[in-house]
Amino acid sequence: MFNNTGSTCEGTPGQFHCTTGEQQNGHKPIEIYAFIDPLCPECWGLEPFMKKLLLEYGQYFTLRYLIVGRLDSSDRKVVKKIADQWEKIAGLTGMSCDGDVWYNFPPSSYKISVAIKAAELQGKPAGFRFLRRVREKLFLEKQNINADAVLLDCAKTAKLDIEEFEKDISSNGPIKSLQCDRRMACEMDVSSFPTLVFFNADIEKEGIKVTGRYPFDVYVQILSEMLGEKPVPKEPPELEAFLKKYHLVATKELAVVYNLSEQEVRREMKKLKLKQVVEAVPVKYGTFWRYNGE
Repeated sequence: MFNNTGSTCEGTPGQFHCTTGEQQNGHKPIEIYAFIDPLCPECWGLEPFMKKLLLEYGQYFTLRYLIVGRLDSSDRKVVKKIADQWEKIAGLTGMSCDGDVWYNFPPSSYKISVAIKAAELQGKPAGFRFLRRVREKLFLEKQNINADAVLLDCAKTAKLDIEEFEKDISSNGPIKSLQCDRRMACEMDVSSFPTLVFFNADIEKEGIKVTGRYPFDVYVQILSEMLGEKPVPKEPPELEAFLKKYHLVATKELAVVYNLSEQEVRREMKKLKLKQVVEAVPVKYGTFWRYNGE
């Protein structure tokens, strides 16, 4: 634990403006800073829990992703180690990631991180969407995410303003924003990913840092401790509404969000597949489901 005090970049954790230029949503009592590497398979494995946390308890907190990429390597021994790690973690998390991409198109964490920060300049939701599209291209499709054309396609499917994105990605703004994220990680002694840091709006209260991926109930318990009361969860949206919002989701994500077994999820998705609402997207480890509507 540590106190939510002191200045970093252009503000304190309660009043921080360096990364996107957006104002903090002051009426929500909790802030969660999620430090991630976009190439980190454990960060990808945290995605189902973050979706569930936002859907059920998003009224209590604001979420900010801080990008601290570090996986850049062309050394074959290191590449093999990373590829093997991806395969192992995919089996543990249920969120597929194909390590073969490291042999074909070793991705640059730095280039991807700058692109994510450029997307964030169009707002936090835009940044979230772009991050998701980048991960899908990388973990599921084994695309060459270093290629400008692939990043531009991610921007299009994330519904960004393409002209603004192309201008921003070539400017100094995303680089400065990335430097701020790294400085924040240094000040908070964050050295492994994912790491979540929970802050209360009361800057005199201690923050709580959680490194790694834990069962969902752990995050709810932390929210309860920081709020001083048990938060009341919202009901998740109807299944079709969830699919429409996120477009492409894993069996694991649906199981976590709806408290179902993966077998129960597959049963429900087969019904929607028969109605042509979704189509199955088989990947190396498991299945994703693509919504067929607009």
